[in-house]
Amino acid sequence: MSQSLWDTEPQEEPTAAEQERKQSIPSAEPGEPEPQEHEEPESLDPEEAEMEEPEEAFEPQTVEPADEKTSDVLVLSSDEFTALEERILRAVNLVKRERLARADAEVRADAAEARVAALDAQLLEQTPQVDRLQAEIHTLRTERDQVRQRVERLLSQLDALEL
Repeated sequence: MSQSLWDTEPQEEPTAAEQERKQSIPSAEPGEPEPQEHEEPESLDPEEAEMEEPEEAFEPQTVEPADEKTSDVLVLSSDEFTALEERILRAVNLVKRERLARADAEVRADAAEARVAALDAQLLEQTPQVDRLQAEIHTLRTERDQVRQRVERLLSQLDALEL
């Protein structure tokens, strides 16, 4: 017998007596229809079917073990298993998208850090040049004021000569 995903301990092979007992139990009385599984309505769009959540809450059922050696077995209906599978697939896709977004954000953060480092280096390189240019501007303004004062004195001397 194969092991189910929900089993916590491996199951032992049934004895010959247990197999014989299972075969002797009829699944349905002759003339009665066999039980059918729940069928989904065919009118739903495949996209609508994906988005539709089951109305009833997920309630796993436990089956009492035939003997004390086996643990509780979780029994899920086909619909419950399909709903669980869809939830898992959505969770996996969400994790994939988040990992891709995180990787993209890390790449952008690394690029921004590299740009900041380059700008810091450029700033350190240009700071002495900026200081030198500011000192030169101050010197040139001082010179301009001195030249202006000389020109004003010369003009006043020319005005004094013309009188």
